[in-house]
Amino acid sequence: MAYEHLRLDVSQNIATVTLDRPKMMNALNRGLFNDLEAVFLELSGKDEIRAILLTGAGEKAFAAGADINELSTINSNQGQALSARGQAVFDLIENCGKPVLAAINGFALGGGCELAMACTIRIASDRARLGQPEVKIGLIPGYGGSQRLPRLIGKGAALKMLLTGEMVSAVEALRIGLVDEVVAAEELLPRARALAVAIAANAPIAVRTCIKTVNAGYDLPLAAALELEAARFGLACGTQDKAEGTAAFLEKRPPSWSGR
Repeated sequence: MAYEHLRLDVSQNIATVTLDRPKMMNALNRGLFNDLEAVFLELSGKDEIRAILLTGAGEKAFAAGADINELSTINSNQGQALSARGQAVFDLIENCGKPVLAAINGFALGGGCELAMACTIRIASDRARLGQPEVKIGLIPGYGGSQRLPRLIGKGAALKMLLTGEMVSAVEALRIGLVDEVVAAEELLPRARALAVAIAANAPIAVRTCIKTVNAGYDLPLAAALELEAARFGLACGTQDKAEGTAAFLEKRPPSWSGR
């Protein structure tokens, strides 16, 4: 498919999705949401894709938030619909069945920070700046930020970011758990790709099941979450990949995954 606001590149079994509105610092408008939904639906249905990299075009921004021109004209009902739309797209990204690695190459503010939080793993350039500045324009996060942020960094740290609207540096984001790695700007995409390659080398069913099990069990009581884990472990034990993986280990050879 052709996309108006993003680029899709596939190399071997790894897809790279690049938000491509650099003149607007990759701000999230309706068209970009449509493209994100379409590309992740496309990639989620392709068994040959084992990992997805998500980044922004240019050196300034991963995504600098929502398009303020659009926000300035909407009323309450339209705002609720816009929020629900963004939440649905980010939920699709979080639960697409593939590991999604955000390579945060600059500003990730508002919706951009929320987009990064919907990804499986976040790697930031040392030049990155992250924040939820919605209170500065009379709003609150609308694409999951008020819910994912405290789950990632804790209630107090999340409220500090949400109520001040201040940006945090990449180093501070790493300290509080908002990102998982910080690397030099020139190393960002190579490091993200290397991590994607390492993940893609593992059994695809096991990778997918790990993501689903963590996401589904995160907010459950521990007893229910452990029951879920046991059920998913049992399903994994019945796969061809498990038979191949254990055989390859015992025979001291690389496994050949079938994804079944």
